[in-house]
Amino acid sequence: MRQHMGNHSDGVKAHTSAVVTSQEASQERFPDPGLPPHAPRLTDVDSKKAKGAERQVVLLFVISILGSLLFWVGYFGIEVSGNFYDVMNPEANKMLRLQNLLMGLGVAFAMFGIGIGIVHWARSLMPDHEMVEERHAVTSEEDRAEAQEIMETIIEETGIKRRPLLRNTLIGSVILAPLTFVTLFRDLGPADPSVLKYTMWDEGVRLVRDPSGTPIKAADVTLGSAYHVLPETLSTLTHENGYLEEKAKSVVLLMRLDPSELNVSEGREDWNVDGIIAYSKVCTHVGCPIALYEQRTHHLLCPCHQSTFDAANECEVVFGPAGHALPQLPIRVDSEGYLVSQSDFHEPVGPGYWERAKHVKEMAGEA
Repeated sequence: MRQHMGNHSDGVKAHTSAVVTSQEASQERFPDPGLPPHAPRLTDVDSKKAKGAERQVVLLFVISILGSLLFWVGYFGIEVSGNFYDVMNPEANKMLRLQNLLMGLGVAFAMFGIGIGIVHWARSLMPDHEMVEERHAVTSEEDRAEAQEIMETIIEETGIKRRPLLRNTLIGSVILAPLTFVTLFRDLGPADPSVLKYTMWDEGVRLVRDPSGTPIKAADVTLGSAYHVLPETLSTLTHENGYLEEKAKSVVLLMRLDPSELNVSEGREDWNVDGIIAYSKVCTHVGCPIALYEQRTHHLLCPCHQSTFDAANECEVVFGPAGHALPQLPIRVDSEGYLVSQSDFHEPVGPGYWERAKHVKEMAGEA
């Protein structure tokens, strides 16, 4: 620490102690004040208050259970009939809004009840004494026995053994509330994954621009360009008979690269037209539409989770969580110079799933 120098009247320098030296500081000690005195809660001294708090916690857990049930009523009990893509269909939209309302309220009450219930239980009924314990390794049998005793003490202090109604409602809400989210997993993909095996592409189907529907000639696709294309036959469908579902599976990204930059595997030599290649736009991670093409690196990027595919190397995955390469659509040129498909995809489009390997083998056998 710094020391200030001063001069006595006789010219001799003197030290002043404007700042405490380290030696002096080391000699000074502050007593440990310890923990503040414990202030008991009303539930600690009044059994009626404790019983009331227990009933409140039980009520919150019951609300959570009822919220979970309300979610399933909306999910399974409300039937959305008709074409709910048509905003002019009031009946379908009414039922859809009702279903969304019940599902939203159900999840909200399920999470609110169990969350607030546990917090209220901890604040009003569980012991609130402050304590400090030194950590130590549990190695010997005595230490294990001590650890088991501590766990039993904790369980005893929660009061869960002597409050069976509270325990049972907690168990019910803990089991039911997460199932509301598990139920939604059913909608993350088709109930029957085999529907991803086939699309609207077939022998001789023209590639048309999305959304104009204009056919594309090979001469129109310049080096470095990219188009979002659909099968021409898709225009025969309407919303009522699966237009959106088929479009989601069939959408394709068309690009033209320098043929010398393409790495083509055996059996795919005639799948491109002078460097013009077509690949499914459906990301193989969770099915997001791939729409970003980087011309210099020939990389395709999924905006959802940044899966990156190399178009020059048959759209193999170079980064991100996608599980496999994008399926390639074999194309050729018809007699009028328009780009057409040679066949459907040779493998299922979209994300990987537990039956994918089986479907890939089946489609390979059919080919």
